[in-house]
Amino acid sequence: MSNQYQRLDHKIVTLPFVFLCLLIGITALILVERFVFGLGAVTNLNDGYPWGVWVVYDVIIGTGFATGGWALAMVVYIANKGKYHPLVRPALLASLFGYSLGAFSAFVDMGRYWQAYNMFLPWQMNFNSVMLEVGLCVTAYTIILVLEFAPAFLDRFKAPRLKELLDRWLFVILGLGVLLPAMHQSSLGSMLIAAGHKVDPLWQSVSLQPLFALITAIAMGFSIVIFEASLVTAGYRRPSETHLLKGLGKIIVYLLVGYFVLRFGDLLLRGELGRAFAGDLRGNMFLIETLLFLTPLVILLSPKRRSSGAQLMIAAVSLLLAGALFRANAFMIAWHPGGGYVYFPSTKELLLSIGFIAIELAGYLAIVKWLPVLPKVEHA
Repeated sequence: MSNQYQRLDHKIVTLPFVFLCLLIGITALILVERFVFGLGAVTNLNDGYPWGVWVVYDVIIGTGFATGGWALAMVVYIANKGKYHPLVRPALLASLFGYSLGAFSAFVDMGRYWQAYNMFLPWQMNFNSVMLEVGLCVTAYTIILVLEFAPAFLDRFKAPRLKELLDRWLFVILGLGVLLPAMHQSSLGSMLIAAGHKVDPLWQSVSLQPLFALITAIAMGFSIVIFEASLVTAGYRRPSETHLLKGLGKIIVYLLVGYFVLRFGDLLLRGELGRAFAGDLRGNMFLIETLLFLTPLVILLSPKRRSSGAQLMIAAVSLLLAGALFRANAFMIAWHPGGGYVYFPSTKELLLSIGFIAIELAGYLAIVKWLPVLPKVEHA
């Protein structure tokens, strides 16, 4: 199906691209300082807060934003909805950037980064560790994403034999591409369970936390596909893909209904729902998070609104913010280690996270103009 895709006939070096490259340059300088002088030189991490914005945003939230390829793979290759196939490559490209940068962020956040290879040595592994499972799965899935996206390179450089060889093993690649994200996305919820009483009860559910992480990740995956497609349509004046995107909106409705039933049912059964109305920071953040989840549900329940590109975009942005806030709340706002520890990210921590976003945006803009990634259209 390579004839379904084309590369954009636009110049790569533009004013926004140059600005993003400047941010990337700042990021490179901070990385040099971090690797030479250690974490203490650039972060405000401490014994009470061993993970900060790098892990929470770049890994936990970032991989949530990068689930578009996984979500579409389930729809196209498992549910056999081939009409969504033109959306697959852009989603895979975004997923590849999100997961590779997430894996690199975890490496940057390691105190003894020079010993990172120990994670792959069986005699050094702690098989009771949730973080080990997350690390191995993210690494393996990044490799799978490279293989899933490889046809774009093979089409560009006219390598039909290599593409034929890849196609023979496609069923194995796709199977792993569906399995691995399900494992590590649910394990992010298990990490909260392992933290026990240090996580506020509004976000601590021993029985359902992995399921919450899984459902929100899938919903974020469909949302990022809508968001990216809408931006490309508007930015490059391409034909609207609303006829495809509205179907994804319908799937999101089912996911959100299931999420709300489970989330609030769990809080009611545990008697913790009252905490949401305590008027403190955590209660208010829970209410904001809930409102952000509710907004796309209200929009997408209406078939008329689902058929509007603008309404779909609003719903997608709201859901992406909701998923991001759910993870930020659970891993940072809800975290109370005791001992008087406090944490607020340093300027360099924030700049590095912004720089990683710049890398993804600049890379995406360059690759869609270099490789056949976007759906083919006759007139743009």
